[in-house]
Amino acid sequence: MSISVKLSDELIEKAKRYAAVQSRSIPKQIEHWARIGRIAEENPDLPYEFIEELLLAMEEEDGAPFTFGA
Repeated sequence: MSISVKLSDELIEKAKRYAAVQSRSIPKQIEHWARIGRIAEENPDLPYEFIEELLLAMEEEDGAPFTFGA
C-alpha cells in the first residue's frame, strides 16, 4: 500500500544526497532511515553500527541455509 506524505524540503535534499551515495532512490533512502529508526526505538541498547551491520547482513542473505564444511 502506498500513500502520499508531505515531507520537508530539507529532509528530501538530505535523502537525495545519501540516496546518490548508496545507489538508492529517494523514497528507498527514507524507508531505510525509517527502518533504522524503528529498530533503534525497539532496541535502545543496540549501537547504530550493530543495526547497520544487521541490515547489511539481511540484505546479503540469499535465503539458502548455511551448511558447515561446504
